[in-house]
Amino acid sequence: MGRIYYTRPDFSRRRMLRGMLGGAAVTVGIPFLDCFLNESGTALANGQALPTRFGTYFWALGMDEKIFIPKKVGADYDLPEQIASWKDIKQHVNLLTNYNVLTDGKPNLCHFTGWVALKSGTVPAARGMMPDPSIDVLVGDVIGGASRFKALDAAASGAVRDSYSFRSSDAINTPMVSPIGMYQSIFGDEFQDPNAPMFKPSTSIMVRKSVLSGIGEQSSELQKSIGASDHARLDQYYTAIRELEQRLELQTQKPAAAPSCKVPTDVDPATTVGIDTETVQWRHNAMSDLMAMAVACNQTRVFNMVYANSSIGCVRKGSDRTHHLITHEETLDQKLGYQPTNHWFLLRAMEAWAYYVKAFASIPEGAGTLLDNTVIFANSCQSFAKIHSVQGIPMMTAGKAGGVLKTGIHVDGKGEAGTQVGLTLMAAMGMKVSEWGKGSMKTSRHVSEIVV
Repeated sequence: MGRIYYTRPDFSRRRMLRGMLGGAAVTVGIPFLDCFLNESGTALANGQALPTRFGTYFWALGMDEKIFIPKKVGADYDLPEQIASWKDIKQHVNLLTNYNVLTDGKPNLCHFTGWVALKSGTVPAARGMMPDPSIDVLVGDVIGGASRFKALDAAASGAVRDSYSFRSSDAINTPMVSPIGMYQSIFGDEFQDPNAPMFKPSTSIMVRKSVLSGIGEQSSELQKSIGASDHARLDQYYTAIRELEQRLELQTQKPAAAPSCKVPTDVDPATTVGIDTETVQWRHNAMSDLMAMAVACNQTRVFNMVYANSSIGCVRKGSDRTHHLITHEETLDQKLGYQPTNHWFLLRAMEAWAYYVKAFASIPEGAGTLLDNTVIFANSCQSFAKIHSVQGIPMMTAGKAGGVLKTGIHVDGKGEAGTQVGLTLMAAMGMKVSEWGKGSMKTSRHVSEIVV
């Protein structure tokens, strides 16, 4: 198989692991390691069960409690002004209020602590720190390998930095930010229509055996020479390689039928640049339709959508003040009990959420809809943005996860840890997880009100 081509003092970022596979030379680059530094029905026609999918949704800058939180708890909750746009989707949506992020004395890092804790189960100690994988990544490790894309990420904000999906601080998933680019990535040349009568695998995609098997001996030698943190990083790197190979190999097999798959034929080339709310909403709606159809076409089982980021947000056409700036500068209207302009922006965010849910609910699948076989977890970064509060950050779920969740319920969390929602959803996806989170965010309790 060959021997290692370097000695410990000569490690270089440009070094490769080389070996033989099937008589051909293979080369695998080494990732950046610390040692380089100086420190429906219910089933398809063939009897296979309909897949259950998992998604996340993020909007920025919270809510106005007075006009957001329903007075009624339980089923058939009322719709205050800020969520009046949910009229046609309320039956699909669980609203979860009065759940907290418990910091255990760690600083509340504005626009950061709240969403990281709800996504990962752990309160970060410093800005930029993602201490544990986000919930979508954990779910993806269980269900994501059976589709062409382990996960699909999109940001209607139009900025590639706007990702709320991560394995670690060093492994943040990059979103698609353009409807046209998203269309090309999903439904471009490598897309295989699952309902096409004929199937011919691409001759350019023929991964039959892992390239990693060709560098096994050298890899073992390398593992003996590096520290624990590099072990973890190298394992993560090898895992990513193998996952890519497995996804490519799926492209050599005829995809399972997807009766609800209707391949989009065109994407409106309207303006896609800008952070004014009208442009963001157009981009969001186009990407929502593409995401829903990508899921219906079995291109992925895990997906993430960002409406607007947590520290900049959108602008109102004709104004240069961002939503974020307005949350701090606008005074509270004493008669209304909230900030009117901030409310205008949040109305648009809730309209976007309603559109997103409807995109999945409008696609028939089996005896129900695509949304019935999906669960989408939505959250913001804080509750009242003016003071960066992480108490009572609003969360929602949409969809029944294949029939294991109830919908249309308002749950009062009574000040308990918001990780109860994430744990409940992981269980709904079939994960054998008895508890989740760290410190005061650690919980073994489920949101029983929404479980069938």
